[in-house]
Amino acid sequence: MSSKNYTVSISVNKTPKEAYDAIRDVKAWWVGEVKGDGSEVGSQFNFRYKHYHDSTQKVTELVPNEKVVWRVEDVGVSAINEWKGTKIVFEIMPKGKETEIVFTHHGLTRQSECYDACSGGWDFYITQSLKNLITNGQGIDPKFGE
Repeated sequence: MSSKNYTVSISVNKTPKEAYDAIRDVKAWWVGEVKGDGSEVGSQFNFRYKHYHDSTQKVTELVPNEKVVWRVEDVGVSAINEWKGTKIVFEIMPKGKETEIVFTHHGLTRQSECYDACSGGWDFYITQSLKNLITNGQGIDPKFGE
């Protein structure tokens, strides 16, 4: 079994600045209840989606138009307890006429109890909701568990 961190990448036909701004606007692409924001270093936000997910992230690094880093400070759902202390990284780079975003959740590996559900959630949030926000101006509501 691989201990490699979960990673996924997307390419968008927008500028690195547009991608960077969208990532920092957490409420626009994470559906559910979001308290706080991810716009400045040191800021924190809590994300809760019904009984499926509850976590608090702290922004630890922002490199304008290049990188966003969050640290998971706290979790409130037992299946994601292993998230506490992990690092979530968005690397943004121009690639030809497009912008590539490489997302890595350091600490979310195939050995993680929630890997299947969590990687599926990230797949949705990165490849659909965030991508749609960047390209079309609106995140997507997944309707999980409905």
